[in-house]
Amino acid sequence: MNTITPANGAPVTTDDSQPRLDRLADIAQRLLERCRAQGASQAEVSCSEETGLNVNVRMGEVETVEATRDRGIAVTVYFGQRKGSASTADLRDDSLDSTVEQACAIARHTEDDDAAGLADRELMATDLREFDGWHPWAIEADHAIDLALMCEAAGRELDKRIENSDGASLGSGSSLSVYANSHGFLGRERSTNHSIGCALIAGRGEAMQRDGWYSYALAAEDLESAAAIGRRAAERAVSRLAPRQVPTGAYPVLFSAEVARSLIGHLVGAVSGGALYRKASFLVDSAGKALFPDWFAIDERPFLSRGLRSSAFDSEGVATREAPLVQGGVLQRYVLGSYSARKLGLHTTGNAGGVHNLQVAANAGGLDEMLRGMERGLLVTELMGQGVNTVTGDYSRGAAGFWIENGAIAYAVDGITIAGNLRSMFSAIEAVGTDVDPRSHIRTGSILVGRMTVAGES
Repeated sequence: MNTITPANGAPVTTDDSQPRLDRLADIAQRLLERCRAQGASQAEVSCSEETGLNVNVRMGEVETVEATRDRGIAVTVYFGQRKGSASTADLRDDSLDSTVEQACAIARHTEDDDAAGLADRELMATDLREFDGWHPWAIEADHAIDLALMCEAAGRELDKRIENSDGASLGSGSSLSVYANSHGFLGRERSTNHSIGCALIAGRGEAMQRDGWYSYALAAEDLESAAAIGRRAAERAVSRLAPRQVPTGAYPVLFSAEVARSLIGHLVGAVSGGALYRKASFLVDSAGKALFPDWFAIDERPFLSRGLRSSAFDSEGVATREAPLVQGGVLQRYVLGSYSARKLGLHTTGNAGGVHNLQVAANAGGLDEMLRGMERGLLVTELMGQGVNTVTGDYSRGAAGFWIENGAIAYAVDGITIAGNLRSMFSAIEAVGTDVDPRSHIRTGSILVGRMTVAGES
Protein backbone atom coordinates (compact mmCIF):
# COMPACT_ATOMS: atom_id res chain seq x y z
CA MET A 1 0.00 0.00 0.00
CA ASN A 2 1.20 3.51 -0.75
CA THR A 3 1.81 5.53 2.36
CA ILE A 4 2.13 9.15 3.34
CA THR A 5 4.71 10.60 5.66
CA PRO A 6 3.52 12.42 8.77
CA ALA A 7 3.65 16.18 8.48
CA ASN A 8 7.30 16.88 9.31
CA GLY A 9 8.65 13.47 8.40
CA ALA A 10 8.88 12.42 12.05
CA PRO A 11 6.50 11.09 14.70
CA VAL A 12 5.13 13.29 17.42
CA THR A 13 7.99 14.06 19.82
CA THR A 14 5.94 15.18 22.81
CA ASP A 15 3.03 13.16 24.07
CA ASP A 16 1.03 14.41 27.05
CA SER A 17 -1.68 11.75 26.79
CA GLN A 18 -0.73 9.94 29.98
CA PRO A 19 -0.85 13.05 32.24
CA ARG A 20 -4.18 13.96 30.65
CA LEU A 21 -5.50 10.46 31.32
CA ASP A 22 -4.25 10.78 34.91
CA ARG A 23 -6.27 13.95 35.26
CA LEU A 24 -9.41 12.33 33.88
CA ALA A 25 -8.91 9.35 36.19
CA ASP A 26 -8.58 11.67 39.18
CA ILE A 27 -11.82 13.46 38.20
CA ALA A 28 -13.61 10.11 37.84
CA GLN A 29 -12.49 8.94 41.29
CA ARG A 30 -13.52 12.20 42.92
CA LEU A 31 -16.93 12.02 41.29
CA LEU A 32 -17.45 8.45 42.52
CA GLU A 33 -16.65 9.61 46.06
CA ARG A 34 -19.24 12.40 45.73
CA CYS A 35 -21.83 9.89 44.50
CA ARG A 36 -21.20 7.69 47.55
CA ALA A 37 -21.47 10.73 49.81
CA GLN A 38 -24.89 11.45 48.27
CA GLY A 39 -26.06 7.97 49.21
CA ALA A 40 -25.83 6.20 45.85
CA SER A 41 -25.57 2.44 46.18
CA GLN A 42 -23.69 2.21 42.86
CA ALA A 43 -22.21 4.72 40.44
CA GLU A 44 -20.26 4.96 37.21
CA VAL A 45 -18.42 7.83 35.55
CA SER A 46 -17.18 8.36 31.98
CA CYS A 47 -14.70 11.14 31.18
CA SER A 48 -13.41 11.97 27.72
CA GLU A 49 -11.32 14.48 25.80
CA GLU A 50 -11.17 14.74 22.01
CA THR A 51 -9.08 16.90 19.70
CA GLY A 52 -9.18 17.14 15.94
CA LEU A 53 -8.17 18.98 12.78
CA ASN A 54 -10.35 18.91 9.66
CA VAL A 55 -9.76 20.70 6.36
CA ASN A 56 -11.91 20.78 3.22
CA VAL A 57 -10.95 22.05 -0.23
CA ARG A 58 -12.84 22.27 -3.50
CA MET A 59 -11.75 23.16 -7.03
CA GLY A 60 -8.31 24.09 -5.81
CA GLU A 61 -9.55 26.46 -3.10
CA VAL A 62 -9.70 26.09 0.67
CA GLU A 63 -13.26 25.93 1.96
CA THR A 64 -12.92 25.20 5.68
CA VAL A 65 -10.26 24.66 8.32
CA GLU A 66 -11.53 23.52 11.69
CA ALA A 67 -9.65 22.68 14.87
CA THR A 68 -11.74 21.09 17.63
CA ARG A 69 -11.24 20.32 21.29
CA ASP A 70 -14.11 18.73 23.19
CA ARG A 71 -14.54 17.12 26.58
CA GLY A 72 -17.37 15.46 28.43
CA ILE A 73 -18.19 14.06 31.85
CA ALA A 74 -21.12 11.68 32.35
CA VAL A 75 -22.30 10.47 35.76
CA THR A 76 -24.78 7.66 36.38
CA VAL A 77 -25.98 6.74 39.86
CA TYR A 78 -28.16 3.95 41.19
CA PHE A 79 -30.25 4.04 44.32
CA GLY A 80 -31.10 0.39 44.51
CA GLN A 81 -32.60 -0.16 41.08
CA ARG A 82 -33.50 3.44 40.38
CA LYS A 83 -31.18 5.13 37.89
CA GLY A 84 -30.28 8.74 37.16
CA SER A 85 -27.77 10.28 34.75
CA ALA A 86 -26.38 13.75 34.14
CA SER A 87 -23.49 15.20 32.14
CA THR A 88 -21.32 18.30 31.84
CA ALA A 89 -18.35 19.69 29.95
CA ASP A 90 -17.39 22.04 32.79
CA LEU A 91 -14.61 20.78 35.06
CA ARG A 92 -15.06 23.36 37.82
CA ASP A 93 -15.81 21.84 41.21
CA ASP A 94 -19.19 23.51 41.55
CA SER A 95 -20.27 22.22 38.14
CA LEU A 96 -19.12 18.69 38.98
CA ASP A 97 -20.99 18.85 42.29
CA SER A 98 -24.10 20.04 40.47
CA THR A 99 -23.84 17.18 37.96
CA VAL A 100 -23.76 14.59 40.74
CA GLU A 101 -26.70 16.26 42.49
CA GLN A 102 -28.73 16.29 39.28
CA ALA A 103 -28.07 12.60 38.63
CA CYS A 104 -29.07 11.74 42.22
CA ALA A 105 -32.22 13.86 42.03
CA ILE A 106 -33.29 12.09 38.84
CA ALA A 107 -32.65 8.67 40.36
CA ARG A 108 -34.70 9.47 43.47
CA HIS A 109 -37.71 10.31 41.30
CA THR A 110 -37.62 7.39 38.87
CA GLU A 111 -39.31 4.00 39.12
CA ASP A 112 -37.47 0.83 40.02
CA ASP A 113 -36.13 -1.12 37.04
CA ASP A 114 -35.34 -4.77 37.73
CA ALA A 115 -32.61 -4.75 35.06
CA ALA A 116 -30.85 -1.57 36.26
CA GLY A 117 -27.41 -1.56 37.84
CA LEU A 118 -23.75 -2.00 37.07
CA ALA A 119 -22.48 -5.11 35.36
CA ASP A 120 -21.51 -7.82 37.86
CA ARG A 121 -18.29 -7.15 39.77
CA GLU A 122 -16.66 -10.47 38.86
CA LEU A 123 -16.93 -9.63 35.13
CA MET A 124 -14.74 -6.52 35.33
CA ALA A 125 -11.65 -6.60 33.12
CA THR A 126 -8.29 -7.03 34.85
CA ASP A 127 -5.92 -7.24 31.85
CA LEU A 128 -6.04 -3.64 30.62
CA ARG A 129 -3.76 -3.85 27.59
CA GLU A 130 -3.45 -1.38 24.73
CA PHE A 131 -3.64 -2.56 21.12
CA ASP A 132 -1.42 -0.13 19.21
CA GLY A 133 -4.21 2.34 18.57
CA TRP A 134 -2.44 5.54 19.66
CA HIS A 135 -0.63 7.29 16.78
CA PRO A 136 -0.93 11.09 17.00
CA TRP A 137 -0.13 12.93 13.79
CA ALA A 138 1.82 16.17 14.21
CA ILE A 139 0.26 17.78 11.15
CA GLU A 140 -0.12 21.52 10.80
CA ALA A 141 -3.11 23.06 9.04
CA ASP A 142 -1.00 24.26 6.09
CA HIS A 143 0.32 20.79 5.39
CA ALA A 144 -3.13 19.26 5.78
CA ILE A 145 -4.41 21.73 3.18
CA ASP A 146 -1.54 20.84 0.84
CA LEU A 147 -2.37 17.13 1.06
CA ALA A 148 -6.08 17.73 0.43
CA LEU A 149 -5.27 19.94 -2.58
CA MET A 150 -2.84 17.30 -3.89
CA CYS A 151 -5.55 14.64 -3.55
CA GLU A 152 -8.13 16.63 -5.50
CA ALA A 153 -5.63 17.76 -8.16
CA ALA A 154 -4.45 14.18 -8.81
CA GLY A 155 -8.04 13.15 -9.48
CA ARG A 156 -8.98 16.14 -11.63
CA GLU A 157 -5.86 15.71 -13.75
CA LEU A 158 -6.32 11.99 -14.38
CA ASP A 159 -9.06 12.22 -16.99
CA LYS A 160 -10.42 15.15 -19.00
CA ARG A 161 -13.94 13.88 -18.31
CA ILE A 162 -13.54 14.94 -14.67
CA GLU A 163 -15.06 18.39 -15.01
CA ASN A 164 -16.14 19.16 -11.46
CA SER A 165 -15.46 18.24 -7.87
CA ASP A 166 -17.29 17.84 -4.60
CA GLY A 167 -13.97 18.44 -2.89
CA ALA A 168 -11.31 16.69 -0.89
CA SER A 169 -10.79 16.53 2.85
CA LEU A 170 -8.30 15.52 5.48
CA GLY A 171 -9.13 14.76 9.08
CA SER A 172 -7.00 13.84 12.07
CA GLY A 173 -8.28 13.26 15.59
CA SER A 174 -7.40 11.82 18.97
CA SER A 175 -9.52 10.63 21.86
CA LEU A 176 -8.77 9.96 25.52
CA SER A 177 -11.33 8.31 27.78
CA VAL A 178 -11.65 6.94 31.28
CA TYR A 179 -14.44 4.75 32.63
CA ALA A 180 -14.70 4.07 36.37
CA ASN A 181 -17.34 2.53 38.60
CA SER A 182 -18.01 1.77 42.23
CA HIS A 183 -16.84 -1.83 41.84
CA GLY A 184 -13.33 -0.35 41.91
CA PHE A 185 -12.86 -0.68 38.15
CA LEU A 186 -10.96 2.07 36.31
CA GLY A 187 -10.10 1.68 32.64
CA ARG A 188 -8.24 4.08 30.37
CA GLU A 189 -8.26 4.18 26.59
CA ARG A 190 -6.58 6.36 24.01
CA SER A 191 -7.04 6.23 20.26
CA THR A 192 -6.33 8.18 17.10
CA ASN A 193 -7.94 8.26 13.67
CA HIS A 194 -6.89 9.82 10.39
CA SER A 195 -8.54 10.08 6.98
CA ILE A 196 -8.13 11.53 3.50
CA GLY A 197 -10.98 11.50 0.99
CA CYS A 198 -12.06 12.91 -2.33
CA ALA A 199 -15.32 13.03 -4.34
CA LEU A 200 -15.26 13.91 -8.04
CA ILE A 201 -17.82 14.49 -10.78
CA ALA A 202 -17.39 13.12 -14.30
CA GLY A 203 -19.28 14.25 -17.39
CA ARG A 204 -21.63 17.20 -17.67
CA GLY A 205 -25.31 18.07 -17.64
CA GLU A 206 -27.70 15.20 -17.10
CA ALA A 207 -24.91 12.74 -17.86
CA MET A 208 -22.88 13.68 -14.76
CA GLN A 209 -21.80 10.91 -12.40
CA ARG A 210 -20.29 11.31 -8.94
CA ASP A 211 -18.06 8.93 -7.02
CA GLY A 212 -15.16 9.07 -4.64
CA TRP A 213 -12.68 7.26 -2.48
CA TYR A 214 -11.20 7.65 0.97
CA SER A 215 -8.61 6.10 3.23
CA TYR A 216 -9.05 5.71 6.99
CA ALA A 217 -6.58 4.40 9.56
CA LEU A 218 -5.43 4.71 13.16
CA ALA A 219 -1.89 5.62 12.06
CA ALA A 220 -1.03 8.14 9.34
CA GLU A 221 1.54 5.81 7.80
CA ASP A 222 -1.23 3.30 7.08
CA LEU A 223 -3.15 5.75 4.88
CA GLU A 224 -3.02 5.50 1.12
CA SER A 225 -1.19 8.42 -0.47
CA ALA A 226 -3.20 11.56 -1.18
CA ALA A 227 -2.49 11.31 -4.91
CA ALA A 228 -3.52 7.63 -5.06
CA ILE A 229 -6.82 8.43 -3.34
CA GLY A 230 -7.55 11.20 -5.84
CA ARG A 231 -6.79 8.96 -8.80
CA ARG A 232 -8.96 6.16 -7.40
CA ALA A 233 -11.83 8.62 -6.95
CA ALA A 234 -11.46 9.75 -10.56
CA GLU A 235 -11.37 6.21 -11.92
CA ARG A 236 -14.52 5.33 -10.00
CA ALA A 237 -16.37 8.44 -11.20
CA VAL A 238 -15.42 7.89 -14.86
CA SER A 239 -16.34 4.21 -14.70
CA ARG A 240 -19.93 5.20 -13.89
CA LEU A 241 -20.48 7.26 -17.05
CA ALA A 242 -23.16 6.19 -19.54
CA PRO A 243 -25.07 3.97 -17.09
CA ARG A 244 -27.91 1.75 -18.18
CA GLN A 245 -30.69 -0.11 -16.45
CA VAL A 246 -31.27 -3.83 -16.49
CA PRO A 247 -34.50 -5.71 -17.06
CA THR A 248 -36.44 -6.41 -13.88
CA GLY A 249 -35.79 -9.95 -12.76
CA ALA A 250 -34.07 -12.22 -10.24
CA TYR A 251 -30.28 -12.31 -10.49
CA PRO A 252 -27.15 -13.07 -8.49
CA VAL A 253 -26.05 -9.93 -6.64
CA LEU A 254 -22.43 -9.36 -5.59
CA PHE A 255 -22.02 -6.72 -2.88
CA SER A 256 -18.55 -5.14 -3.15
CA ALA A 257 -16.60 -5.14 0.11
CA GLU A 258 -17.34 -1.50 0.97
CA VAL A 259 -21.10 -2.14 0.89
CA ALA A 260 -21.07 -5.80 1.94
CA ARG A 261 -20.32 -4.80 5.53
CA SER A 262 -23.79 -3.24 5.72
CA LEU A 263 -25.29 -6.75 5.46
CA ILE A 264 -23.29 -7.81 8.51
CA GLY A 265 -24.33 -4.59 10.22
CA HIS A 266 -27.99 -5.54 9.72
CA LEU A 267 -27.26 -8.90 11.34
CA VAL A 268 -25.60 -7.24 14.33
CA GLY A 269 -28.51 -4.85 14.74
CA ALA A 270 -31.00 -7.71 14.66
CA VAL A 271 -29.17 -9.79 17.29
CA SER A 272 -28.45 -6.86 19.62
CA GLY A 273 -30.12 -6.86 23.01
CA GLY A 274 -32.18 -3.70 22.63
CA ALA A 275 -33.95 -4.96 19.53
CA LEU A 276 -34.45 -8.41 21.02
CA TYR A 277 -36.04 -7.53 24.33
CA ARG A 278 -38.32 -5.03 22.60
CA LYS A 279 -39.33 -7.77 20.14
CA ALA A 280 -38.28 -5.44 17.34
CA SER A 281 -36.12 -7.93 15.44
CA PHE A 282 -36.78 -10.62 12.87
CA LEU A 283 -34.18 -12.75 14.66
CA VAL A 284 -35.90 -13.07 18.05
CA ASP A 285 -35.22 -16.57 19.47
CA SER A 286 -32.67 -17.32 16.75
CA ALA A 287 -29.63 -18.19 18.90
CA GLY A 288 -28.55 -21.74 18.12
CA LYS A 289 -30.31 -21.75 14.76
CA ALA A 290 -28.83 -21.96 11.26
CA LEU A 291 -29.09 -18.62 9.45
CA PHE A 292 -26.29 -19.00 6.90
CA PRO A 293 -24.72 -21.76 4.77
CA ASP A 294 -22.79 -24.33 6.81
CA TRP A 295 -19.38 -22.92 5.79
CA PHE A 296 -20.17 -19.37 6.93
CA ALA A 297 -18.47 -17.93 10.05
CA ILE A 298 -18.06 -14.61 11.85
CA ASP A 299 -15.66 -14.17 14.76
CA GLU A 300 -15.35 -11.25 17.16
CA ARG A 301 -11.70 -10.31 17.70
CA PRO A 302 -11.32 -7.50 20.25
CA PHE A 303 -7.56 -7.89 20.68
CA LEU A 304 -6.34 -7.15 17.13
CA SER A 305 -3.27 -4.91 16.98
CA ARG A 306 -4.40 -1.64 15.36
CA GLY A 307 -7.92 -2.98 15.16
CA LEU A 308 -10.43 -0.20 14.67
CA ARG A 309 -12.53 -1.39 17.63
CA SER A 310 -9.96 -3.22 19.74
CA SER A 311 -10.48 -2.95 23.49
CA ALA A 312 -9.86 -4.93 26.65
CA PHE A 313 -13.23 -3.89 28.13
CA ASP A 314 -16.64 -2.73 27.01
CA SER A 315 -18.43 0.47 28.03
CA GLU A 316 -19.43 -1.13 31.37
CA GLY A 317 -15.92 -2.32 32.23
CA VAL A 318 -16.73 -5.95 31.37
CA ALA A 319 -13.78 -7.89 29.95
CA THR A 320 -14.06 -8.45 26.22
CA ARG A 321 -13.31 -11.85 24.77
CA GLU A 322 -12.73 -13.53 21.45
CA ALA A 323 -15.82 -15.51 20.53
CA PRO A 324 -17.68 -16.69 17.45
CA LEU A 325 -20.86 -14.88 16.49
CA VAL A 326 -21.68 -17.32 13.69
CA GLN A 327 -20.06 -20.73 13.33
CA GLY A 328 -20.97 -23.41 10.81
CA GLY A 329 -23.75 -21.10 9.65
CA VAL A 330 -25.36 -21.18 13.13
CA LEU A 331 -25.91 -18.04 15.22
CA GLN A 332 -23.94 -18.78 18.38
CA ARG A 333 -25.09 -15.92 20.61
CA TYR A 334 -26.59 -12.47 20.82
CA VAL A 335 -24.79 -9.13 21.26
CA LEU A 336 -25.58 -8.01 24.81
CA GLY A 337 -24.71 -5.56 27.52
CA SER A 338 -25.72 -6.22 31.11
CA TYR A 339 -29.04 -4.35 30.93
CA SER A 340 -30.36 -6.12 27.82
CA ALA A 341 -29.01 -9.44 29.11
CA ARG A 342 -31.02 -9.09 32.32
CA LYS A 343 -34.09 -8.16 30.31
CA LEU A 344 -33.69 -11.40 28.35
CA GLY A 345 -32.73 -13.57 31.33
CA LEU A 346 -29.23 -14.08 29.84
CA HIS A 347 -25.66 -12.96 30.57
CA THR A 348 -23.76 -10.02 29.08
CA THR A 349 -21.47 -10.90 26.18
CA GLY A 350 -19.14 -7.95 26.85
CA ASN A 351 -20.73 -5.92 24.08
CA ALA A 352 -22.10 -2.90 25.92
CA GLY A 353 -21.32 -0.16 23.41
CA GLY A 354 -21.16 -2.50 20.39
CA VAL A 355 -19.06 -5.21 18.79
CA HIS A 356 -15.27 -5.28 18.63
CA ASN A 357 -13.75 -6.17 15.23
CA LEU A 358 -15.90 -8.73 13.44
CA GLN A 359 -14.03 -10.97 10.99
CA VAL A 360 -16.10 -12.67 8.28
CA ALA A 361 -14.41 -15.82 6.99
CA ALA A 362 -13.74 -16.00 3.24
CA ASN A 363 -14.37 -19.02 1.04
CA ALA A 364 -13.45 -17.43 -2.31
CA GLY A 365 -10.70 -15.33 -3.87
CA GLY A 366 -10.54 -11.66 -4.77
CA LEU A 367 -13.15 -9.59 -6.57
CA ASP A 368 -12.04 -10.55 -10.10
CA GLU A 369 -12.24 -14.23 -9.25
CA MET A 370 -15.70 -13.77 -7.78
CA LEU A 371 -16.88 -11.95 -10.91
CA ARG A 372 -15.68 -14.82 -13.07
CA GLY A 373 -17.44 -17.29 -10.84
CA MET A 374 -20.69 -15.31 -10.87
CA GLU A 375 -20.67 -15.26 -14.70
CA ARG A 376 -23.77 -13.04 -15.03
CA GLY A 377 -25.46 -10.71 -12.56
CA LEU A 378 -25.18 -7.42 -10.70
CA LEU A 379 -22.17 -5.96 -8.90
CA VAL A 380 -23.37 -3.40 -6.32
CA THR A 381 -20.93 -0.65 -5.37
CA GLU A 382 -23.35 1.86 -3.86
CA LEU A 383 -26.53 1.60 -1.81
CA MET A 384 -29.08 4.35 -1.28
CA GLY A 385 -32.02 4.80 1.05
CA GLN A 386 -32.95 3.17 4.34
CA GLY A 387 -35.41 0.52 3.17
CA VAL A 388 -34.59 -2.15 5.75
CA ASN A 389 -37.28 -3.30 8.20
CA THR A 390 -35.53 -4.87 11.18
CA VAL A 391 -38.81 -6.23 12.54
CA THR A 392 -39.65 -8.30 9.45
CA GLY A 393 -36.26 -8.46 7.73
CA ASP A 394 -37.68 -7.01 4.53
CA TYR A 395 -34.95 -5.39 2.44
CA SER A 396 -35.38 -2.87 -0.40
CA ARG A 397 -32.72 -0.33 -1.33
CA GLY A 398 -31.71 1.80 -4.25
CA ALA A 399 -28.47 0.64 -5.82
CA ALA A 400 -25.83 1.43 -8.42
CA GLY A 401 -22.93 -0.56 -9.75
CA PHE A 402 -22.12 -2.67 -12.81
CA TRP A 403 -23.74 -5.37 -14.90
CA ILE A 404 -21.63 -8.49 -15.28
CA GLU A 405 -21.62 -10.61 -18.43
CA ASN A 406 -19.34 -13.59 -19.06
CA GLY A 407 -17.59 -12.95 -15.75
CA ALA A 408 -16.52 -9.38 -16.52
CA ILE A 409 -17.90 -5.87 -16.13
CA ALA A 410 -20.06 -5.00 -19.15
CA TYR A 411 -21.44 -1.54 -18.28
CA ALA A 412 -22.44 0.75 -15.41
CA VAL A 413 -25.97 0.63 -14.02
CA ASP A 414 -27.96 2.95 -11.77
CA GLY A 415 -31.55 3.86 -10.98
CA ILE A 416 -32.34 0.32 -9.83
CA THR A 417 -33.71 -1.26 -6.67
CA ILE A 418 -32.62 -4.53 -5.11
CA ALA A 419 -35.05 -6.34 -2.81
CA GLY A 420 -35.39 -9.45 -0.70
CA ASN A 421 -35.66 -10.54 2.90
CA LEU A 422 -32.55 -10.59 5.08
CA ARG A 423 -33.25 -14.07 6.42
CA SER A 424 -33.46 -15.41 2.87
CA MET A 425 -30.48 -13.33 1.76
CA PHE A 426 -28.32 -14.69 4.58
CA SER A 427 -29.15 -18.29 3.68
CA ALA A 428 -28.53 -17.54 -0.03
CA ILE A 429 -24.94 -16.30 0.44
CA GLU A 430 -22.74 -18.30 -1.91
CA ALA A 431 -19.32 -16.71 -1.43
CA VAL A 432 -17.28 -14.26 0.65
CA GLY A 433 -14.14 -12.83 -0.93
CA THR A 434 -10.66 -12.13 0.38
CA ASP A 435 -10.81 -8.48 -0.75
CA VAL A 436 -11.36 -7.15 2.78
CA ASP A 437 -12.07 -3.43 3.11
CA PRO A 438 -9.79 -2.30 6.01
CA ARG A 439 -11.76 0.90 6.70
CA SER A 440 -14.29 -0.68 9.06
CA HIS A 441 -14.37 -2.75 12.25
CA ILE A 442 -16.57 -5.16 10.26
CA ARG A 443 -13.89 -6.89 8.24
CA THR A 444 -15.43 -8.62 5.24
CA GLY A 445 -14.68 -9.10 1.60
CA SER A 446 -17.27 -8.94 -1.17
CA ILE A 447 -20.39 -11.03 -0.53
CA LEU A 448 -22.29 -12.90 -3.27
CA VAL A 449 -26.00 -13.49 -2.70
CA GLY A 450 -27.19 -16.13 -5.12
CA ARG A 451 -30.55 -14.59 -6.01
CA MET A 452 -32.30 -11.28 -5.36
CA THR A 453 -35.03 -9.30 -7.07
CA VAL A 454 -33.61 -6.45 -9.16
CA ALA A 455 -36.10 -3.81 -10.25
CA GLY A 456 -34.90 -1.95 -13.31
CA GLU A 457 -36.61 -1.48 -16.67
CA SER A 458 -40.22 -2.61 -16.82
